[in-house]
Amino acid sequence: MARQESKLSDHELSRVIGFLRQLRGPFDATIPGVKPDPYWNIALELVDSHIQQRPLDMTSLIELSGATYGTGNRMIAKMIEDGQIIKVPRGPKHKTAFLAPSGDMLDAFITYAMHVKAHLAKTFGLRSGSETEEYYFGGSYFAAHIISPLQGHDINSSALRNLRFLLHDDNYFASMRNMWSDFRNDIGRKSSFDLVSLPTLYEKAQQALTSPKTSYDVVALNVPWLGRFAASGLIASLDDVLPEAAINPLDFHPTVWSTGRWNNQQFGIPIYCTIEILTARKDLFEAAQIAYPRTFEDLIGAARELHDPAQGIYGISWSAARGMTIAHDFMLFVASAQGSIVDIPRKHENWKDSFDASNLKLRIHSDEGLAAIDFMKQMRDVSPPDVSTFDSDRNLQCFMSGHAAMSFSWTMRAARLEHELSSKVKRRVAYLPPPYLKGRQPTAPVGGFLLTIPANVPPERKQEILNAIAWMASPEAMKAHVRNGFPVAPRFSVCADPEAMASSPIVSFVDRLARRHELNTWSRPPVPEYVEIERVLGNEVFEAVFEGKPARKALADAENQIYHYIRDNAA
Repeated sequence: MARQESKLSDHELSRVIGFLRQLRGPFDATIPGVKPDPYWNIALELVDSHIQQRPLDMTSLIELSGATYGTGNRMIAKMIEDGQIIKVPRGPKHKTAFLAPSGDMLDAFITYAMHVKAHLAKTFGLRSGSETEEYYFGGSYFAAHIISPLQGHDINSSALRNLRFLLHDDNYFASMRNMWSDFRNDIGRKSSFDLVSLPTLYEKAQQALTSPKTSYDVVALNVPWLGRFAASGLIASLDDVLPEAAINPLDFHPTVWSTGRWNNQQFGIPIYCTIEILTARKDLFEAAQIAYPRTFEDLIGAARELHDPAQGIYGISWSAARGMTIAHDFMLFVASAQGSIVDIPRKHENWKDSFDASNLKLRIHSDEGLAAIDFMKQMRDVSPPDVSTFDSDRNLQCFMSGHAAMSFSWTMRAARLEHELSSKVKRRVAYLPPPYLKGRQPTAPVGGFLLTIPANVPPERKQEILNAIAWMASPEAMKAHVRNGFPVAPRFSVCADPEAMASSPIVSFVDRLARRHELNTWSRPPVPEYVEIERVLGNEVFEAVFEGKPARKALADAENQIYHYIRDNAA
């Protein structure tokens, strides 16, 4: 029997199982005469192993049941006979099998888990009906709660006087620096903050993190760089100090929190997230009576109809310049065709925990890659004539000045559409998920920055540094940034705050994408070779889209160059 359609994501279902374990454990341990319930334990372990795609054999399940071997063996045999457990062959050459929940058992457990979720949502003060369904199990959805303003006394100045930060040079980090300095004039000197451009940040981070004399205590890393710095041992695992920090991982959407994970450890704290989306001119679409595009085909059709160069209006604007900009867009469109440039075993928020980065398999030369190139070529014909020179700033300026009907943009930049005085499209913009290849599913890449601690920081200082990061990533600080025009709220509590929600249409839009499980961290996979992959794609894709190089050859050449780089660096 196929699994029923559920409003629970795998991550929520896993959290329900964890909650049930923690609820039952103290009961078994403290109530006199109570013994573990084998049936209960068997059901939890079977469903959990199914979610985690973790093979479970008879011996392991009996042990996890808490029963004696004979009792557990008989109970499991009866459940197999009743159709609650199915046997999954290990392989064609194996006579033994793994155990898994049947479709009926899985459906029944999901129904039970949804009842648990609904009851807890009501307990937390949410009304029945649609509001309960919007509750994300484990998140801080208290819609009536208004986060208080940020207070200077929320951080201990005595331990933080000499912290130094290496950050990206953008408006968010400039605002964060100013906020720190305003609250802590005695410790928060602006000279403590080095803000540099993205390419410079990568180079400077490499230099700083490899030098034993580095003067930085906190280094901001672009999300796709995490694998490079974590796998090289250049940044510190935070697992030993997180329990004592004022950071609740459950308040972050799991997709966002997972951007700081590598190899089953947390190396970074998401300081802001940004989502790549499609923006569209509501007034132009309404005047032409055109529906907003959902698929690649829809977008090209709408762009052709609205493309009017004589009037200074182009169908679509996008970041197509040679280099990282066109590479980013290519990865977006490959993901929208339900592919990834790297072969990833399972596309969920914890895929990095089981990913073998030492045996990288590329998926650039693929049907999804060819579909992305074809889509980009069609967009080229309804774009401004100089789109091949557009970086993200020129792309945004084209749309913001009223010269494009649609544009691809990161939400961090798209906020300028509503807040800048020069914007000619203010209150005329629809914020939409990226279009997808017909027959596939919508998905939007998660980007942004992580705050990390260098590995060579003395262990005794890690906690005080993480405390500073916790203050900067607190709901109060994030809400202050949202109200200043930065729709960066990766925390449930911020998204649920009525004042934060009202400050920008992008906040609620991104929150809806998250709850519909339409965010991904695999379109720009943070493997150690990411920067080289980005460099190669930036040239090969550009040549395929604008210089006439056959798409198949460009993609094959890209794979060969990257594999050559991997072999050279492994030698």
